[in-house]
Amino acid sequence: MTTPPSPSPTEPHADDRTSLNIAISECHKLRELILNSSKLFPDLRAPLVRQIQAELDHLSRRLQSPHSDSPLCSNLGYLSAVCHVIHHPSIQSVSGVSKHVGSKTESIHVDIMCSFRRDPSWVFVSDRNPSYVSWVGSPGGKDKGLRDRVETAIAAANEAGSLRPNKLLFVFARGLEEDVRNKFLHEFGAVESDFADGLEVVFDEMDDEWLGISDDSKRLLDYKAFEIQISGDPGENVTIDETMAQVELDLCSGFDLPSSKTSPGSDFLGNVINFDTTALIAMVSGISNGDAKQLLEAPPEKMREKYKSNHEFVIGQAKSELEQPMLEEVNAILAGKKGITCQSALEEFKELVSKCGGPAEKDRASKLLKSLIVVPDNPSQRVMNLQTTGKVDTKNKIIFGTGDRWHAPTLTAKKNVVRAIAQTGMSLLTVVHRPRALTGLVLKPVLDTGKILVIPGSRTVTETVVSGILRRNTRQFRKIPDFGQLSGRGAAEALAGFGVKIGDFLRYFLSCGLVYSKAVYAKKHIFVKIDEESSLIKPFALFYFLLY
Repeated sequence: MTTPPSPSPTEPHADDRTSLNIAISECHKLRELILNSSKLFPDLRAPLVRQIQAELDHLSRRLQSPHSDSPLCSNLGYLSAVCHVIHHPSIQSVSGVSKHVGSKTESIHVDIMCSFRRDPSWVFVSDRNPSYVSWVGSPGGKDKGLRDRVETAIAAANEAGSLRPNKLLFVFARGLEEDVRNKFLHEFGAVESDFADGLEVVFDEMDDEWLGISDDSKRLLDYKAFEIQISGDPGENVTIDETMAQVELDLCSGFDLPSSKTSPGSDFLGNVINFDTTALIAMVSGISNGDAKQLLEAPPEKMREKYKSNHEFVIGQAKSELEQPMLEEVNAILAGKKGITCQSALEEFKELVSKCGGPAEKDRASKLLKSLIVVPDNPSQRVMNLQTTGKVDTKNKIIFGTGDRWHAPTLTAKKNVVRAIAQTGMSLLTVVHRPRALTGLVLKPVLDTGKILVIPGSRTVTETVVSGILRRNTRQFRKIPDFGQLSGRGAAEALAGFGVKIGDFLRYFLSCGLVYSKAVYAKKHIFVKIDEESSLIKPFALFYFLLY
């Protein structure tokens, strides 16, 4: 009888190889989960992907290394727990992953910065064996213990300024021993969270045709989570008053969409939705209300004549609408909700509809406003404390901040703004939808924001020549400075100093034989191309002010 060969000393034991291959397979699954996650912006995926890749490299090296009796050390359990917590339905608006908060000398590691059940929250995840989670730590001080870690987290949260969370969430993937749990609850006033509430349990079909709970669902069901409330500014809390409670809101009546069930996870958005201007426009747009096919079937030359440089933009939205109707998605979110919009968004919406909306769009706008509650501009302090930038400007801070004050997610097409806010580390409840424009009218630019940058249409027309024409042709404009680049407000003020209204200036500008052949509003600048040969004014769509 031949004796079977003993395992080669240069290879891991068969059982070890099996465990390593399973772990490597799990790493690949986690990597795909994060890379394809709709909950994370690309820059938020990067830290997790790096950590998963490092773990994958470590496991692959171990698989190829000589047999070792040393136990396998792995962060896979922790990384898996973080990934699955991120995808819990109660976790929304993730703004930070694996982030250090505080100074270089005194910082704390936060696993996830997000909104948990509509509250700005910091999440700390542990995959440690409960037997090794002590309350006071080791005598030597190497292990601080859970109490010290919680105290440090609370102190960091209270000093975080605009990133200050309302809640700390501690998630223990492998549970806690009873004595540690009791001390956690009593010393910090922590509340054990029903982390399984709202969790969608996934079943796998077993070999014997019975259904069993999938491994991922089992893990999440076994998690223990504890919440600690960070004392907030009493002025930050507002509630739905009796007036709103008595109003029956039917946000989707009169719009071209079928009835829809509430989308999974929408319950965690609460019962109030804040509409920004882009959301209001999208709700009444002809594109999202049945006109998309007509736009695509219309003669191309007529569409180009009507929409000028915006032709491709409008046609692109129409094609997108036929492939995936926008209001069907929005209706699933709005089902059973009440809608609010603040005064600033309302005024901007009314102005745009009055100038750019067609008859049907104006009618839908009137119906929509009857289904909404208009609230005063009352942004939260934390949003107003954000640094004002080109994307996170004052108007956006007022609109998004008012939603934050109401603990209501803001429905918006401004993905750039949402991303810019998330990049600050602030978790802000938002729901991003695909943009839709008004189709009724296209108007000339309104120079009240941004900067005017004149781009010559030919080499013979320069910024100096343009401003020179203005100075030569009328005494009124002789002393006006070069308008090659000047803020809209600055232009208005400069003109006012010479007794000239900006509207008169525009009319004179056009009367010089110079017309707009193309204009695009982007990054707080209006780029205007001057065309001497064209006799037509190719107008600029106001909805660019919303979408760029």
